[in-house]
This record gives sequence, C-alpha cells and structure tokens, in this order.
Amino acid sequence: MDKLVLKYTDKLISAGLCNKGEPVFGVIDDEITWNKNSSEIESLDTVIRGLNINSILFSQAAEPYRSIIDYLARSALDADGYIKPDDTETKIFLHDIPVVWDFHPRHIINALKKRKGVIIYKKGIVTYGVVSPEQAFIFFCSICFSCYVKFMTDYYYYKKGIIKMDQDADEICKSAVSSYKESLKHILSGPKIKAPFNTSEDVIAAIIETGRLTVESRMVGSFFGNISVKFNDKIYISQTGSSLDELAGAIDPCPLNNSTCNAITSSSEFSAHRGVYDITDKKTILHGHPKYSVILSMICDDVQCNNRGSCHIKCNTKRMINDIPVIPGEVGTGPRGISNTLPKAITDRGAIVYGHGLFTFGAEDFTDAFKSLIDIEKECFNRYAEIIG
Repeated sequence: MDKLVLKYTDKLISAGLCNKGEPVFGVIDDEITWNKNSSEIESLDTVIRGLNINSILFSQAAEPYRSIIDYLARSALDADGYIKPDDTETKIFLHDIPVVWDFHPRHIINALKKRKGVIIYKKGIVTYGVVSPEQAFIFFCSICFSCYVKFMTDYYYYKKGIIKMDQDADEICKSAVSSYKESLKHILSGPKIKAPFNTSEDVIAAIIETGRLTVESRMVGSFFGNISVKFNDKIYISQTGSSLDELAGAIDPCPLNNSTCNAITSSSEFSAHRGVYDITDKKTILHGHPKYSVILSMICDDVQCNNRGSCHIKCNTKRMINDIPVIPGEVGTGPRGISNTLPKAITDRGAIVYGHGLFTFGAEDFTDAFKSLIDIEKECFNRYAEIIG
C-alpha cells in the first residue's frame, strides 16, 4: 500500500495538481498509516474511522487550481454550499462538489457520505477510496479539472456581461491563462513508434507509448480518455477504467466479427470507436480531455436557447471551431450516445464532444492523431485567450 500512496502522490505532483510535500494520504491496513505528519491528521483520522472507506487524501491544490477553487468555494458558500460544474466528468463522477467552511470532522463526514470529495474553504480538498488510494486520486483530479473548466467558462460569460463575478476573477484568470500558455511550450514530441504495424505487439507498443505521451502532455488525466487501433480485423482498445499512462496489460483486442466478449471490458466508448472505423479508413483514434477544447465547447452565446442546460445531449445547432465540429453526445450507446453522434460528425482531424473531450484520428499510426490533439487544443486555447482579451 505504501507503494500505491507514493505512486499517486507522485502523479498528483507530476500532473501539476499538488505541490511537492503537500498531499496527505491515510490508508487502513490493520491500523491507519499516514504518509507524513500533518496538523490535519487528527481530524482526518476521525473522518476515515467514521466512514466505510479504505483510504483518504487531503491536499491543497497547486496554482492556478488553488485560487480557482477558493474563488468558486467562496461563491458556493454564499449560495447553497455546492459548486455545480456542467462538464461530463462532473456529471458522471461528481454530480456536484460540496464546500464546507472549516476542517471539522463531522462536516467532512456528512459531505463524503453523499459525494466523492469535499472542498474545505481555503484549506484544500478531501477525497477517499473505498478499495484503493487510486479512487481518492481519481476524484481529486476530477475536482481540479471540473473547477478549472467551470471557472474559465463562467469567466467568458462574465466578460460578455451575462453573469457577475468579483473583480479578483480577472487576476485569477490572467494567471491561469499565463500558466497554461507556458505549459504548452513544453509539450512532448510525438510518438516514435510508426506504421506499418506488422504484429499485434507493434500495435500494443504504439498504444502504450501514445497513452503515456498524452498524459505527460497533460492532455488528459491519467484515468480518463481512451485510445485504439484497427488492425487485422480487430480493434485494439484501452480497457474501461484503465490509466492511459499504464496501459500494459490493459488493452483489449476486440474482433470485428464479435467472436469474443472482449468488448465487455473495453472502453465504455468502444462503440463510438467502432462507428468511426466502420465508415472511414482511419486506423487510430485518440481521445483526451484537454482543458480548452472542453471549455470552448461549452461556450455558446445563445443564452435563450430552449435546450440550454441540456446542451450535452440536445444541442441541434451546427457548431465549429475552425474545421472541428462540436457535437452533443453522452457516454454509451443510447439514442443520444457518442456512438451515434461522433461517427457521422467527424472531419479529417477530429471532433469535440460538448463538455467531454476531443477525439482525433490517424491514417495509419498515432503521428497525426497525437499532433491533431495538441494542435486543436492550442487553437482552442488561443481562441479563448483572444476572446477574453
């Protein structure tokens, strides 16, 4: 368990979500063990004993997340005590994010009985795992991502005069934009494993490499997104719930003739991948959650639209960011699922699903799919920065 705690602590730091030395992990084995000494441990010990959980994580977020989360938390406490992002990660994993004023065990326990994480104003975030520290890590990442997307989306409407925000929102946004602009200068070069793929081992190696590069470039949180290759009448695709930077042993070969049940454990978006392969000659698909692609997908000036609030499933307006369509679609195979909306909307480079993420496509390998992922995200970031001045 110590190895898992160290692993997910390092991941939080490498993702830019926490500063070194700040994450506090508590894990139950025979007794509760902690990864470091902290003044919050006494309260956290009471929390972990008051819930049916395996592990607990507490940390202040790193900047610019810290200022964004504090801003949203303050606004939530002035209202009903909940931050309510509209992105897909929130809809699936979080629903909403409770906020409490102080580091009181009873308040934290009450919040965690209903939700997967809680923000303590000006102190940090507490999340938990039922079976593993992995879950606490995932929920922490989701809260940071969703708060970032919500703040930057709200800020757009503030600049348009549609909603009100406090004056310090300007400085927070300026800092976040500047930080992200700097991070884009350090994006890794593209995959080195190229087509032609001669064996399934070549395919798997290419998927593993590209998944890792996508996470290290911060184009997706490690446990989100998916990736696939069509090769020899099979779709090789990352498993559902797998980490894109740890795909060894987590890739399913799914025959196109449905002769095995592998698709059961494959990505929840397998049907969307297959739909693209069925109607195009593309050989690879890469799906990430780059922040500004998601943010720009959620920005729409038609505030009187009858479908407002249901944009992720009901938007019927043709929207484009340069050559990239922005489409509705929910995870799964239902009538409004991505499996139905994505294949018929794709362009040569990709498509953005509202509030969810970016799908990009490759002709033979991941060279163009990865490049498109980065290029489209940069285009979305530049457009956002231009819009807000």
